[in-house]
Amino acid sequence: MAQDRITNKLHSRKFTRNMVLIVILVSFIPMLLVSGMVLHQFSNSYNEKLYAHLKEMIHRHAQDIDSFLNERLHNLQFMLDSCDNVDLFNESVLQEKLFQLQQKYGDVFEDLGIINEKGVQESYAGRLKLENAQYSKAKWFEDALKKPFYISDVFLGLRSKPHFIISVKRVYQGKYFMLRSTINFEAFNFLAENLRIGNTGFAFILNREGNFQTKLHDDMLPSKKSYMDFISAGKKAKHGIYIGELTDDSDGKHIIYLAALLKNNDWILVYQQEKKEAFSDLIRTQIIAGVILFIGALLIVIMLSFLFHQIIKHLSEADREKEMMNRQIIETGKLASVGRLAAGTAHEINNPVAIMVQEAGWIEDLLKKEEFQEGENLQEIERALKQINTQGKRCKEITHKLLSFARKTDTQIQSVQVNKIVEEVVGISDKKSYTGITINSYKDQTIPPIAGSQTEIQQILLNLINNAIDAIGKKGGKIDITTRLEERFVLIVVEDDGSGIPQANQDRIFDPFFTTKAVGKGNGLGLSICFGIVKRMGGEIDVHSTIDIGTRFDIRLPRNKT
Repeated sequence: MAQDRITNKLHSRKFTRNMVLIVILVSFIPMLLVSGMVLHQFSNSYNEKLYAHLKEMIHRHAQDIDSFLNERLHNLQFMLDSCDNVDLFNESVLQEKLFQLQQKYGDVFEDLGIINEKGVQESYAGRLKLENAQYSKAKWFEDALKKPFYISDVFLGLRSKPHFIISVKRVYQGKYFMLRSTINFEAFNFLAENLRIGNTGFAFILNREGNFQTKLHDDMLPSKKSYMDFISAGKKAKHGIYIGELTDDSDGKHIIYLAALLKNNDWILVYQQEKKEAFSDLIRTQIIAGVILFIGALLIVIMLSFLFHQIIKHLSEADREKEMMNRQIIETGKLASVGRLAAGTAHEINNPVAIMVQEAGWIEDLLKKEEFQEGENLQEIERALKQINTQGKRCKEITHKLLSFARKTDTQIQSVQVNKIVEEVVGISDKKSYTGITINSYKDQTIPPIAGSQTEIQQILLNLINNAIDAIGKKGGKIDITTRLEERFVLIVVEDDGSGIPQANQDRIFDPFFTTKAVGKGNGLGLSICFGIVKRMGGEIDVHSTIDIGTRFDIRLPRNKT
């Protein structure tokens, strides 16, 4: 039996585990597929929108920087077109023109100068003393002579600080000369420096040699990345924007970048940002979605496990109940057989006992004759005959009650006398002679017949009396059965002075299969059956118990309606 229980337990666990796994697979696979597709589509959409926003921003800033440079060239060109060339060689006129430019554009124009074709600055207006400065060997000057308009790279030069030059070339008296202006580096640098997003997103400008045309940043990509690296590593998109990803060899960080060409492809504007920060909202959303999915999956697993555990528990209880009911049926069959055997035995005993009582009476009559009156042991013989007669009548009474009880097996509702049932059950159950337990009955003679099953009421009383006998044990005690008439019910009280029921168990004693008896001495169905019978009859059953004082059961059966 124990091995069967262990096997059933293992099978139930295996069944629960398999069913949970099947349900999880059936429910999780579609959920994971749908969630994966949704997250993938969301990631693609977020990626497209992010890069679209960055492309538009880089394109706009590239246009602003090109516009800034072109406008400065147009300012110089307009200056040349609006005055005679000879006037520009006059420093006072050049100073006036510089003042006008600074009035209109602020400190963008730092100075103005007229340089002849030999690289000598013939006229100068500005804060520095650069009259007759020699630029013939300067690279920017060599490049500027080749073009009508020119914008140099950022360099240090004579000023020892970053700056760059714009120039416009013209012909005067058959010789070339150029109008040159130094552009404020801070004003130019601001155009790129104000492009910042978050903590790691910023922009810078490189020339074709890979030299920075803006201020350096500590978080810039390694200096080995040149102008062509950004173009070759990137993918060309709308507006000529190059998009790509690079890895910083120093710390392994993944960096996204967008690049746009400036100044007729001489410069490149690069915006860079750590990928982790650029996609932080997406990553956060994915983490939240993953956490929600995990919590949901965990809750589903817990609920499924709990549900299947409850199902298995109920099935196991149903199997146990079925097994116990089968046992009860078998026991009931045994009791029925024993009842029939007892009835037959009672018949067989009743006849010899009747003959014994009859013969004892005949002997008693014989002893009244004169020849026996002089006997030495007459009184002892009379006492023995009287005892035989008394015990014979007692045996006859017991067999009569046993026969009466064995015949009443009909459970149909009929009119029954509660007091009579109590009297019969007490007669059957009285075991004082060998248990030391006295069963007392106190019957209210005014109780009318009620509608019920005599067999079922007997079963209730027998169960309660047997429980009381078990509670009293070998120490001996008493059981009181009282009947009383109430307004709506007939009250039957079964009270003992046994060991009592613990308070913690009093709410469970009517539950099926609940028992505090040792294994093999009780199946936990007696009080449950009593409870069911009473409820089916429309009555009530209550228990009141105190440890070491005793237990009282109150059974209320409905009176007949008059």
